[in-house]
Amino acid sequence: MTRERIPDDASEQALDELRREAGARGTVPRDGIRPAGAPFPMPSPSAETGYYGLPVLKEPTWTWEVPIYFFVGGAAGACAALSAAARWTGADAELVRKARWIAAAGAALSPPLLISDLGRPERFLNMLRVAKIRSPMSVGAWTLVAFSTSTSAAAFADLVDRRLGGSVPVRVLADAAGALSAVTGLGMATYTGVLLGATAIPAWYENAAILPAHFAASALGSAVGLLELSGRSDRALNALGLAAAAAEIVVGASLETRRGRSLQPLKTGRAGALIRAGGLLSGPLAFGLRLFGGRSITMRRAAGLAALAGSLCTRVGWVAAGHVSARDPIPVLNAREDQDVEGGND
Repeated sequence: MTRERIPDDASEQALDELRREAGARGTVPRDGIRPAGAPFPMPSPSAETGYYGLPVLKEPTWTWEVPIYFFVGGAAGACAALSAAARWTGADAELVRKARWIAAAGAALSPPLLISDLGRPERFLNMLRVAKIRSPMSVGAWTLVAFSTSTSAAAFADLVDRRLGGSVPVRVLADAAGALSAVTGLGMATYTGVLLGATAIPAWYENAAILPAHFAASALGSAVGLLELSGRSDRALNALGLAAAAAEIVVGASLETRRGRSLQPLKTGRAGALIRAGGLLSGPLAFGLRLFGGRSITMRRAAGLAALAGSLCTRVGWVAAGHVSARDPIPVLNAREDQDVEGGND
């Protein structure tokens, strides 16, 4: 039987000293007392000891379907936005039609990829039971449903419109569905970047500000490439491809010039090689092919292929970097210590 310890003057004096130190500094850089059998992890959690023998950060459980979903959904979303922009600006009807059908194909592939990763269809349905505006996962699930529905409706209405010889009501329905697919398509092109940045994994949260724009530029380059590979040679598409490639160059330069332990997974190993290869393909290579060979459809298609390959490498590389970064939680622990010190100073 364990004998209960009765507080005495010495223990009370020690507690008073700890209180004064905490009040003055905001933290107490000493281990407390661990009662026998208590569940508190001692010593303090670290990258080596973790919490109760478990890792400080949990690695992503995503399977190969997730980066493919990021790639397909992003390209489809950008195509939907391009189709709506082409329709509103009076561009060639064939361009609008091809962009809609490419978007519809991507919208049809995206849910099966996500459901395959979840393992069971009912898990995806459970994500739709509630809508949480502050949850990127919840917003993404609802965006995917709205995007898939509206994009499919726009493509089908366009098909019916052609078969009926230009029915006004059907055309209005196609345009309305196309507008909704454009709005949700922009979400599809960017929300996956927000989703990565809203985690505690260092390589992801340290780049939360640039990931949405990075994924959006990559999706735009992919959409332009798909349209050019389908036979389109519009000058506006080449201009958009140049803009997407230029944005990728800026993002790549930002990642390369920044330093820090949390950024190492983006520059070393398999993940770093994939991210750098993706940046090179969709950035400098695609930009150079479009800038110096913009009058050649062959060169532009080569640029489109480079952008598509770069976009896929980028998605796979960022997910792989998350796995590596989760095994090195030191930046997270240091950030928490800094926050504790700042809170004490306040």
